[in-house]
This record gives sequence, C-alpha cells and structure tokens, in this order.
Amino acid sequence: MALRARARVNLAAIERNVVRLRDGLVPGATLCAVVKADASGHGSVHAARAALDGGATSLAVATAGEAAELRAAEIGAPLLVMGALSDEELPIALAAGAELTAWTEQFVLKVGAAAAEPVRIHVKFDTGLGRLGTRSLTEALAVADSVIAAGPTLQLVGAMTHFATADGDPEFMAAQLAAFAPFVEAMRRRAPAIVVHAANSAATVRSPATHFDMVRCGIAIYGCDPMNENPDHYGLEPALELTSYVAALKLAEPGQSAGYGRRFVADRSTWVATLPIGYADGIRRALSDNCDVLVAGRRYPVSGTVSMDNITIDVGPDPPADVRLGAAATIVGRDGDQRQTIEDLANRIGTIAHEVLCGISARVPRSYHRDGTPAP
Repeated sequence: MALRARARVNLAAIERNVVRLRDGLVPGATLCAVVKADASGHGSVHAARAALDGGATSLAVATAGEAAELRAAEIGAPLLVMGALSDEELPIALAAGAELTAWTEQFVLKVGAAAAEPVRIHVKFDTGLGRLGTRSLTEALAVADSVIAAGPTLQLVGAMTHFATADGDPEFMAAQLAAFAPFVEAMRRRAPAIVVHAANSAATVRSPATHFDMVRCGIAIYGCDPMNENPDHYGLEPALELTSYVAALKLAEPGQSAGYGRRFVADRSTWVATLPIGYADGIRRALSDNCDVLVAGRRYPVSGTVSMDNITIDVGPDPPADVRLGAAATIVGRDGDQRQTIEDLANRIGTIAHEVLCGISARVPRSYHRDGTPAP
C-alpha cells in the first residue's frame, strides 16, 4: 500500500558526497559532518553513520540533546556541540562526552566546575557573522588562556569561526579570513596541535584557503548545492526524495474549483488529482500554484492552495493511462527523465534548501536504502 507521504534517503549518496568533498580538501584537512536538525531532515543517526562510512572523522551538532541522541545510538566518533548551552543543557552535553564551543571565560569556569572527565574545548572567534563568539581578539585569547589554566580538566583543542557570506560575497569572506589569521597564529602558539576550522559547505567547495585543518560540511553531504542552485555543479548527489501518490482523480468542469479560497478555477474540462501531502508534511503553503509534481515521468502543476493534508494538481483534460489512482507522485527527486530538486522548491519561494529540508515534518516516515537496497 502506498504511503500518503514518504521521504526516502539514499545513504550511499551521503557516503559518496563525503568522499567527493574530502577529495577536494587541501592535504591534511579532515571533514566534520554536520548532522544538526536531524541531519537537515535526513535522520541524524543514519546520516551520521553514512558520513562516517564515507570518511568523515568527526560530527557536529547544535544542541546537547542532539549529542545525546547520537551517543544513545552508540555512535562514538568525536562530536562537537557548536551551539550555546544553558545550565540545564551543559550536563547533558558532558554526559555525551561532547566537545564544547566556548567564547566566554564564565562558560569555561562552568564547564570546569561541572566536568568529571576531561572536556575538549573549541574557542570561537566572531570574525563577522555577529552571532555566537566574541568579536574581541583579546577576549577570545583570554578564553583560551582560561582553558589552559584549568589544567587537565579542560583541553584546548580547537580554534574556530564561521562565515557569513561564503555562499555569496567573496570579499566579505576574505575580510573574515584576514580577521581570523591573527587569532589562528596566537592560538597555535598556545597549542601547536590545535585544530583550526572555519569552512561551512559553501566555503569548502569555493575556497581551499578556508580549509585549514578541518571543514564542517552539512548541506553538501546531503547532496545539495550550498549556493542553492544546482548540485550537479559540484558533483553532489541529492540523498533525499519526497513522494506521495494520487489518492483521488476528479473531473473539474469550467467554473469548478479545487482547494481553499478557490485559487484554482477550471477554465476548461480538466482532471484534478489530489495528493495526500500538505503543509503539515512540509509542502510550504507558498508553493500554492507555484510548484510542479512528477507523475509517470511528466510534470504537472500544483493547482490551488496547499492545505494542511492535501495538494491538488491539474493533470489535463485527457490524462495518460498511467496517471491513475495509486500512481506515485514525486515532489523531490527523479521520475523518468524529469527531476525536481530541493533547490527548485526553495528558489520558487525565495528561501534556501536548508529550510525546505528542515520543514519536512516528523509526520513523514523516513526510509533508508543504499542505491535501492533497503538499509536497516
């Protein structure tokens, strides 16, 4: 029986994307796979294992809970929590044996007081993104010194920053690199074996100068273009496909409508197919009259308003025989010679692939395979 909606994830594609990205790194650099936000909707545990199988040497998440989930799945790879941690979250991150990101001396003191085992610390210097991290080089180095002063309880292992415009403005990225340089130099004096990292997916594919000792790749390991255009440009394979099926076919005569608000009103006799997938599943309402669906190797327009649980498509006055009840309907992925990517959907509504992927809700079952062979 067809599922009303399903996301199928090709773990082999994730593995190959990691290999492709690693092969493009400067000598000696390693790849940290960013699996935050449930691996951008792909499933954090499965994606983490696939990335490690592809040669990633470490993982990164945003929250303590995400770290705990990976450890509960018995994933033992080095694991960095990049986000802020409240007093309530800190013990969870420590219990997961996660490496932590610091940018204030106060936080370093809290970690030192709470730690039962040595904790590995990365110091974050804000070179222009303006979110987490300190803008003050003096303060950033004081944070590093406080880690060193804590003795064996804390270990200074990382120096990091994050780019604001790696996917768009190379001049500002260059300015951030220039600002990062004195921090890196001073940190290497303090800890010669420190791991320096700055590059996200966009910087990784665009600028070898950003690779340093490690890159942090998220969206690219899932086969998406960090510049939100076409993953083929970088030899990346989209890992996720999103499908539904034709649950109803109804003839609409001229003047008859489909969907809330009567956005679609037939101007001729035409058949309307209803697919049981909607904005509660991740099909953004902004895609109303603004998206295609692939059925039996052909493209059909979404016609009418995307509702919580359904969308409708206009399949024409004389639909082919294979556009029938139960026919597979592809929102993201390939069908015959046709393909629709996450980037296609994102660009339709003026957003980025990350947001569309993260919007695929938990109501949509995920299934996993390796090039068509079911994976556990």
